[in-house]
Amino acid sequence: MGCDRNCGLIAGAVIGAVLAVFGGILMPVGDMLIERTIKKEVVLEEGTIAYQNWVKTGTEVYRQFWIYDVQNPQEVVANSSKIKVKQRGPYTYRVRYLAKKNITHDPENHTVSFLQPNEAIFEPSLSAGTENDTWTVLNLAVAAAPHLYPNTFVQVVLNSLIKKSKSSMFQKRTVKELLWGYKDPFLSLVPYPISTTVGVFFPYNNTADGVYTVFSGKDNINQVAIIDTYKGKKNLSYWPSYCDMINGTDAASFPPFVEKTRVLRFFSSDICRSIYAVFAAEINLKGIPVYRFVLPSMAFASPLQNPDNHCFCTETVISNNCTSYGVLDIGRCKEGKPVYISLPHFLHSSPDIAEPIEGLNPNEDEHSTYLDVEPITGFTLRFAKRLQINILVKPAKKIEALKGLKRNYIVPILWLNETGTIGDEKAEMFRKRVTGKINLLGLVEITLLSVGVVMFVAFMISYCACRSKKVK
Repeated sequence: MGCDRNCGLIAGAVIGAVLAVFGGILMPVGDMLIERTIKKEVVLEEGTIAYQNWVKTGTEVYRQFWIYDVQNPQEVVANSSKIKVKQRGPYTYRVRYLAKKNITHDPENHTVSFLQPNEAIFEPSLSAGTENDTWTVLNLAVAAAPHLYPNTFVQVVLNSLIKKSKSSMFQKRTVKELLWGYKDPFLSLVPYPISTTVGVFFPYNNTADGVYTVFSGKDNINQVAIIDTYKGKKNLSYWPSYCDMINGTDAASFPPFVEKTRVLRFFSSDICRSIYAVFAAEINLKGIPVYRFVLPSMAFASPLQNPDNHCFCTETVISNNCTSYGVLDIGRCKEGKPVYISLPHFLHSSPDIAEPIEGLNPNEDEHSTYLDVEPITGFTLRFAKRLQINILVKPAKKIEALKGLKRNYIVPILWLNETGTIGDEKAEMFRKRVTGKINLLGLVEITLLSVGVVMFVAFMISYCACRSKKVK
């Protein structure tokens, strides 16, 4: 009887040891299975989770606009006063709901080329008013005229056309006109062929961004979704090669197994350059653990603060010998128009940039850009891209609408907030197909290891106690 009991205790200890060992073995094996599954599913080829969501996003993406309504236009024109503004909005549009088109796979180079269609649908229920709301804004054509035509004689001619069209430095425009385009009365009088339609985002609807060519990740998972080339309508060739302008993905996804120390680089055609985000916090999004990466203030810093930005300082007057920060001159990829990009309300900008403008209230929570990335797959499950569109206005002696100015202004026109969050249905699918399986495998590993250790220790204690009694 004692022998049978001892044998049972020994057998139990052996089983416990086997379970513990099996659990320990299962851990690296499980990790390898997870890694192999993820590497398969994030490749941009037909049949994978990544490809399905890449071709047409399952996330509803909205772009909100806030318009800067100028309160004292006559004072500014006459006295070069500070520009007083009030933001109006939001005016919300649904965007990025069309599938990518002209998708072409290159199996030799392991790349995929595509066009991203542009289309925007107004969402009245998510807006503060209608597209016909009218506000006082900068006259885009008049403000750009001296930049595009610096010749004195040409400016004299343009001035006569501006006066004839009864145009001024400021104008009243509907939201729809300002965003998507209107026929400008001043440009309509120019006696040679030019585009007479003006709008901050004209043209947009029925156009496409690209051609983009990205790596599929088939041969190297660390390159998945990274942009190889971009051939858009925007002129990007003016940046020096060392600026490394095309760098990273389009921010919809990143190579998998994202660590907190990684710098996420992505290209945005809106600002004609690559930019980056750094880790800020761990967040739970609909039951899915994600890493939040934010656009740091150093991304828009002056070359003195961030030497990597030295190639984005294109002139010395407005930038105070490249010491000002917080704005980016993108005029050369906007057909020479004096367009500057910043964060909303000049967040993280130097004081001299915002000094001529009253009514701005920069706020980190409302005006910063962030990405919530699921670290195992590298998929972006939520994001907020926030940018401000500004126009540089300078005094022009030969143009009456601008000759009263005594300083340069970087005038804010509007700011936008483009957001997208994984839907409840997609989140549930993601939990089942990705995080759920990973959690279950991890639970099995820990359970086997824990039960095995407990059984081994318990049976060995019992065996030793039994042997002790037998000796006595």
